[in-house]
Amino acid sequence: MENIYSYVADNVKKVQEEIARACVKYGRNPEDVILMGVSKTQPVEKLQVAYDAGIRLFGENRVQELQQKAEFFQANNVPCHIIGTLQTNKVKYLPALTDTIQSVNSLKLANEIEKQYGKAGKKANICLEINIGDEDSKSGIPYSQTMELVHQLSEFKHLTVKGLMCIPPIDDTEQVRKYFAQMRKLFVDISDKKLDNIDMCILSMGMSGDYPWAIAEGSTLVRVGTGIFGRRNYNL
Repeated sequence: MENIYSYVADNVKKVQEEIARACVKYGRNPEDVILMGVSKTQPVEKLQVAYDAGIRLFGENRVQELQQKAEFFQANNVPCHIIGTLQTNKVKYLPALTDTIQSVNSLKLANEIEKQYGKAGKKANICLEINIGDEDSKSGIPYSQTMELVHQLSEFKHLTVKGLMCIPPIDDTEQVRKYFAQMRKLFVDISDKKLDNIDMCILSMGMSGDYPWAIAEGSTLVRVGTGIFGRRNYNL
């Protein structure tokens, strides 16, 4: 019997092909761009189809969902990053679930990650979430404050800054590239500092509606949800 979620495999192939085309267009190596399947609210059955189609990295927004799907990720030996807004009281659950948190938006949250991963005898990889559009409706570190925070985090023992991530203002035109270009500049500026404990290798930007332009500006990881899985089901 045909899998009712077979369209997910078709979508994965389509997105992979679009990434490859964007890389050719903008002079990038397709192997340098990772495709993350953002599986927020999606059932494990869909995740399995995506995995079988080649997805080797997933992203979840909520700790509770990551807990519910942990068996799937562990059974397939596939990583899942936390990419959504993270409350400090949820951090204690993460050392057993993931080694990468992409949505670190404050020194307070970083301190809690340092504490909880230290207790577990582990080290967290983090990305700093930048509020690149300076929007009141979004969380994230202001662009102008990022370098100061990076210097503070260089002293931490149980986390390593691996890169940056952002969600730019909604714009379905090429104008969105200016935000990605600013992120790329910040990424390079931090890399050039060559600080201890700062290992810049992830520039996480670009989602279903704008990832070709993110690739044009140097994204190394695009986060695609609806473009792979279809509409989210908030009744789960």
